[in-house]
Order: sequence, then C-alpha cells, then structure tokens
Amino acid sequence: MAERNCTQATEFSLTGFSENLVTQVTLFLMFLLTYLATILGNLGMIVLIKASPQLHSPMYYFLGNLAFVDLCSSTVITPKMLVDFVSEKKGIAYAGCVAQVFIFDLFGITECFLLATMAYDRYVAICHPLVYPLVMSPKCCFQLVTGSYLMGLTNGIGQTISMSNLSFCGSSVIDLFFCDISPLISLSTSNTTLSHIILRTLAFFFGVSSSLAILVSYVAIISTILSIRSADGKHKAFSTCASHLTTVSIFYGTSLFMYLKPSSDSSKEDKWAALVYTVVTPMLNPLIYSLRNKDVKELLSSIYSHRSHSNQTRADITCHSGVSRRNKADT
Repeated sequence: MAERNCTQATEFSLTGFSENLVTQVTLFLMFLLTYLATILGNLGMIVLIKASPQLHSPMYYFLGNLAFVDLCSSTVITPKMLVDFVSEKKGIAYAGCVAQVFIFDLFGITECFLLATMAYDRYVAICHPLVYPLVMSPKCCFQLVTGSYLMGLTNGIGQTISMSNLSFCGSSVIDLFFCDISPLISLSTSNTTLSHIILRTLAFFFGVSSSLAILVSYVAIISTILSIRSADGKHKAFSTCASHLTTVSIFYGTSLFMYLKPSSDSSKEDKWAALVYTVVTPMLNPLIYSLRNKDVKELLSSIYSHRSHSNQTRADITCHSGVSRRNKADT
C-alpha cells in the first residue's frame, strides 16, 4: 500500500566526479578533447572506408559499422556528462534516463556481436582462405551485421522493460555519471526480482554467446597459425587479426572490470572503470585500426603524400606566375 501511495521520481540526480570547480573544469576540457577525438576518429574511419575502393571488403564493412556503433554509444553519454561538468544541477529526466538505458544497452550488445562477427571473418580468412569470397559474400555480411543490431535491439528493449517495472519512491540520486540499469535496480524501492532475472538472463545469453564465438574463432586461428611452417607466414597471418584482437581485449577487459568486479568501498573506482568503458574505448578503436592496420596506414600515407604534392604544385605555380608578372613589369 505504501508503494502505491508513493510519489514516483520524475527526475534523477547524477553525482558526477567531483564538486571541486578546478577539477570539474579540468575534466571538462579533457573529456571534451576525448569526445572530439572520438567523433573525428570514427567519422573519419567511416568516410575513409566509404570513399576508398581498396577498403570495400568484409573486414572493413564490419569495421565501418563498429565505428558507427562507437560513435553512437559515446554520443548518448558524453555530451550529457560534459553539460553536467558546467552545470550546478546535475539531473536527468525519467524519460531521458529510459532513453539512455535503451540506447546504451542497444549499442553495447551490438558491439559485442560485431566483434564476434569480425572474429568469424578472420577465422574464415585465415583457416579457409579458398572459400572466403564465397562464405563472406555481401549478402552474408549484411545478414551478420543486421543480426548484430537485432541482438542489440532485443537487449535494449529487454532492459527498458526491466526499468519500466521499477518504482523509485525513495532516493533519486544515481552514484554515476549516466543512467545504467544496475544502479537503477539498486535504487528501486519495488520488488526487483524480475529486473534481476531479465538483467542476468540477457547478460548471460548475449555476453556468453558472443564471447564464446570470439574464443572459438581465435582458438582455430591460433591453431592454424602455429601449423604454418615459415616465420614470415605466421607473422603475416597474425598481423591480419592483431588490430581486432587488441580491440577485443580492451572492450571485454574494461566491460568485465566494470560489471563483474566486486563493488568497492570507493564509488570513484567504479566511476573511473565505467568511464574507460563508455568514453575512452570508443576513442581508442579507430586509433588502433589506424596505427596497426597496414591497409589503412598505406591509404592515409598516400592521401597525405598526394595532398603534399598538390600543395607544392600550387605553390610552384603561384611562384612562377609571380615571377612572370614581375618580368613583364620590368620590360
């Protein structure tokens, strides 16, 4: 009866990182630069893949979608966090909190399955290179990417349903810088049994299935690489999946640390763990593929060389035109 008569929260307060003004300004500038790097890096990767025929392959098709997912997942959290750094009132409306939970969980699971799809792509390329064009056809690639987004959509809807069953009649303070389903369940004053079941079921099904696909793919890849006799052949085979393996390690390492680590006495540790997972990782992915991928490095190098040559040519033409005009003036 008490729960029926309670006043449902219409807004949540986010604690952020610090109340110190200098610290807030420093963090604002640091995360603003991080977000700008995320936007430029991921948008640049998408444009580069779209505009370059030599990058029109399954691996880069998946990478373009990964860049899009990183861009969206960062955008749903970082701008609000930046606004809170310069605002006295760090709050978010109930509807905004629901939207943030839905979009963040949608793209989080989508990234899990995109990484699993990319692992499968590397498995076929290294273990079965002769049938690679047949297996990884444009139709198959589209279906794999669509399936990844559908898995993410299912998770987002499930977590939103979970949140809609919760009542918030007590404290409305979320000890984090964004709305996440786990602290919301802890904050709820209603029976959270169904929400816990939905959270654990979806996390187990989606998390285990995607990580298992990556694990099985890399076991087969490593087994194939070890069977290659030449050291050069082993290095070449491993270099084709080094960027993806680095991305997988960072993504799963930070997500497991965020969601599976024991709750610490200091909430700051939990916040910094969440920060790496939600803000820093989307910035790192395009850097990893730019610095470690041979095709991308060669393409960027050729674009830079072409621009330098064009600028030099224009400078020479301008200089020559100026000399000609002076000679005519002298005569």
